[in-house]
Amino acid sequence: MMRITAAVPLREVPRWALLERELLAVLDQAWRRFAERFCEPDGRLRYAGRMYGRDGVDDFYEPFFNWPALYRLGGADDLLGAAKHHWEGVTRQLTELGFVRDEYEVGYDWFHQGESLPLFLGICAADPDDAAFRARARRFADFYLPGSSTGNYDASTRTIVAPHTGSGGPRWGVGEDWEEYRADQAGMEIYGLPLRDLPDLREWDDLRAPGAAARMGRAMQERMGRGDTAVNLAATTLATNAWLYAQEARYADWALEYIDAWRERAAANDGVLPDNVAPDGTVGGLHGGAWYGGHYGWTWPHGLHSIASAAIVAALNSVALTGELDRLDFVRGLLDAVLARGAVQDRIASRGSLGPGWADRLEADEETTELLVPYRYGPDGWFDYHPMPLEPVLWLDWISHSAEDSARLERIRAASGSDWNAVRWFHDKEEQGHEAPWIEFLAGRNPGYPEAALELALGQVLRRLGLIDEAPDEPEDGDIHFWQRLNPVVTEILTQLVTGAPPALYYGGLSHARILVADGRRGRPGLPADVAALVRAATSAQVAVELVNLGPDEQTVILTSGAFGEDRIDAATYAVAVPGYPGDPRDYAIPHAPSRSERVAVGSARLVVVMPPRTRISLDLAITRRAYGAHHQSFAGSIKENA
Repeated sequence: MMRITAAVPLREVPRWALLERELLAVLDQAWRRFAERFCEPDGRLRYAGRMYGRDGVDDFYEPFFNWPALYRLGGADDLLGAAKHHWEGVTRQLTELGFVRDEYEVGYDWFHQGESLPLFLGICAADPDDAAFRARARRFADFYLPGSSTGNYDASTRTIVAPHTGSGGPRWGVGEDWEEYRADQAGMEIYGLPLRDLPDLREWDDLRAPGAAARMGRAMQERMGRGDTAVNLAATTLATNAWLYAQEARYADWALEYIDAWRERAAANDGVLPDNVAPDGTVGGLHGGAWYGGHYGWTWPHGLHSIASAAIVAALNSVALTGELDRLDFVRGLLDAVLARGAVQDRIASRGSLGPGWADRLEADEETTELLVPYRYGPDGWFDYHPMPLEPVLWLDWISHSAEDSARLERIRAASGSDWNAVRWFHDKEEQGHEAPWIEFLAGRNPGYPEAALELALGQVLRRLGLIDEAPDEPEDGDIHFWQRLNPVVTEILTQLVTGAPPALYYGGLSHARILVADGRRGRPGLPADVAALVRAATSAQVAVELVNLGPDEQTVILTSGAFGEDRIDAATYAVAVPGYPGDPRDYAIPHAPSRSERVAVGSARLVVVMPPRTRISLDLAITRRAYGAHHQSFAGSIKENA
């Protein structure tokens, strides 16, 4: 590995660097406080209540979902062990409750399974040398491969055979909760009818007729509880994660076969990804030929929100597996379909099922305008209009940097009536939502973003700590969302600033990066002690990153290009100090540290940067993306190699 040394001393201490280190310090206290208040000694969550229906596995893993991500960014040395401890404790807890078998979900939909996975995926990425988690990764992926004893996959139709699957195989139906779909079920009226083609069931109040709720429930179980559904695309993450260990072809072969099957279905549907496939392999076979109506599909309940997430997760998986961008087409198709029907409108809060949340996120009043697009489709066409979600659009541009994908993002920006530079103070469970001001920062239009965003992140943590102080030690019976509302770990802003990437897609996405930072002396991922990092720009062929060592000790930083070492650093340009600092002691003025620019060839995925005490270095890295095969990154042995 090429090795360079930072030689420019600190003259001014960047405020963003101080805030970054302060955030890491506060987070180290915060996760310990959460574990102390809400967890048993064996790592499980403190809970004496019952479980209801099939739901709940995700809610027990979600409170810890981003703890490994924090470790990979520079969290405490013992945070990785804590994350493993809680994963194992919660897994035992859920096994005792009958919801987990062979350490994996018995059977549920992939919208929720995707929410269960970030903790596990983060551990795998943070410590690929852990043999136990490597074995789990392979075993979990095997549940979905052709020939598995679970029977989750039918190779003849290239389908996952049911919306609810897992270690127990297909679990028919959509769960006991929906044996009836009643008009008095709290919170469901806003989403409307799951199926909109049943005789005499066209409006919400029609459910109040004698027998109507049971009739809708039976139809849901029979038509939405069998066959494949588009959100199952997120299952390809299990295979991709297993492949990243040793590039076993069978994992890539299955994931790409399954993705290509859905691509073909989208191509046959004017580019729009359908949401259902019958057991015989036909789109619409359970829905009178309609391409919509599947479980967590276009009609019910969230439409674009869940469909686009699963599609972009699968598309990013395909890029990791192949290094090629050709499988992004089916994501572009569905995004362009809704954009073609978009219109700039006001009254965001009252337009549809997710309106109030969008209004809160955008701080929108009745006159605020945004480009609203339809999220759902039914027998009467497109409906349920909301602001275009930035996450899938941004991911396409981030992975490809193509003119087509950049133009799509710019179209949304140009139509927006809100301030894209504003860093709004909110916190959702997905650790998303602050894409716009970060996009503006990378484009050079929002220079104050790092400081404003880090202040927000500190505010997010402090609020959660305040909520923890006021909360009981465990939730009431059935309140299994209690803990995720109190998780004090925040990683969205750190991920953006340190790695140059959005945070992993919440519903089953792998973590990606333009730059991974690792501690060469301790042989682990994440920022070394007292070191801060900031990715200032990232294009298809360049990454600009600044490193600052605020401490009294020399540190060794390993920069890896790409989350999986898939990119090549061709060359590095940086400033080399020349004589002139600190200057003549008889002068009153404190001089700038003079320097000259130097460019060195690298030709590797990794670059070692030695950071003497209280130095900073700005690196302009020339990058070739996807030059190498992707694999999980280990930093064990770095102490010996880079001491």
